Amino acid sequence: MTFFSPLLAKLHLMWIGLIQSLPLLGIGLLVLVITWLMTKLVANFVEKTLAYSPIRTALKSLFKTLFKIAIWTLGVIVAATIIFPSLTPAKMLTALGLGSVAVGFAFRDIFENFLAGILIMLRAPMRIGDFIDCNGVQGQIEKITIRDSYIRRTDHELVLVPNAHLFKNPVRIQTNQPLHRYEVVVGVGYGTNLAQCKQLLKETVTKLEDVSSEYPVEVYTQAMADSSINIQIRWWAGSKPLDYYQSKDAVLSAVKCALDEQGIEIPYPYRTLTFAQDLTIKNHSTT
Repeated sequence: MTFFSPLLAKLHLMWIGLIQSLPLLGIGLLVLVITWLMTKLVANFVEKTLAYSPIRTALKSLFKTLFKIAIWTLGVIVAATIIFPSLTPAKMLTALGLGSVAVGFAFRDIFENFLAGILIMLRAPMRIGDFIDCNGVQGQIEKITIRDSYIRRTDHELVLVPNAHLFKNPVRIQTNQPLHRYEVVVGVGYGTNLAQCKQLLKETVTKLEDVSSEYPVEVYTQAMADSSINIQIRWWAGSKPLDYYQSKDAVLSAVKCALDEQGIEIPYPYRTLTFAQDLTIKNHSTT
């Protein structure tokens, strides 16, 4: 027994210490339970307060999460100082400060996307449901989380884009306005009466249902190309990708029919060949 005496004495002291610290453990657990109840109450209060607010849903969820984190952090610090009397709040904050620096270096990308996600949620122009284009990533915003943004392409593929990518790069918001201006170029022959042709194209496009009547249709002579005179047609339609495809299909189809009815040529490319010397053309007859 002499060999185990120091070990038994140590275990006895640990047991006595555990018995003596049971009240502190109980109080610490009570503090954690109260903290849990407080997070529930605060989360419900924040949710009810922001229920009729115009703030985005993702931002409301972020506020709830931040309040929960703040309450849990305070509760854990209080419980730890009660269970371990030698551990003061100042020491806890110092440890948290040193730990946050280490964690910040280790998870720099995660925190970068987290902060970018908050700033994106605070952006007024970009909303859930908008169609965007950012460095080749095109589609509709389905959801914005703390780290990623969910972009649904027009072919229904889902692309998860880190928030830092959207925050650092230029983002073109296609549906920021209900209407967009589109354009197409049509080539007509050099023998065409341009004034009559442009008036015909303008009247034809203006009558289309897929073209908005809020803004006038514009028709301009763009260039004198190799084999045609190019005429640019501008019109306004919905800003969604489907609106663009439908209106463009309607415009091109109507323009083709109108030019055909008036006998206006849409020329193929012509090439004029010039030879330095006269060529002799020989006819070969076969019998």
